[in-house]
Amino acid sequence: MKKSRFTEEQIVRILNEVSAGKSVREVCAAHGVSDATFYTWKRKYAGMETQDVGRLRELEKENDDLKRLLAERDLEVSAVRKLFRKNGWSLPSELRERSF
Repeated sequence: MKKSRFTEEQIVRILNEVSAGKSVREVCAAHGVSDATFYTWKRKYAGMETQDVGRLRELEKENDDLKRLLAERDLEVSAVRKLFRKNGWSLPSELRERSF
């Protein structure tokens, strides 16, 4: 994904300029962004303060890390199941697939 030339903190400040009373066109022209970009930012960062954006960034990073850990765990479990099936062993009770 293309990196924005604005930081999240700058984006929040730009959005706050419109909240302060300036028109969307004025703010967009002053900062060199399109109306569509402004409304995309507004959808993502509406109502946030600068410190909220930092917290959002931390949560997104943590979520990515947790997804990666879960994917690695699923691969390990799958590999163990294949190995047990290949060798004709029965799976330990915690690895057996449950059919409901």
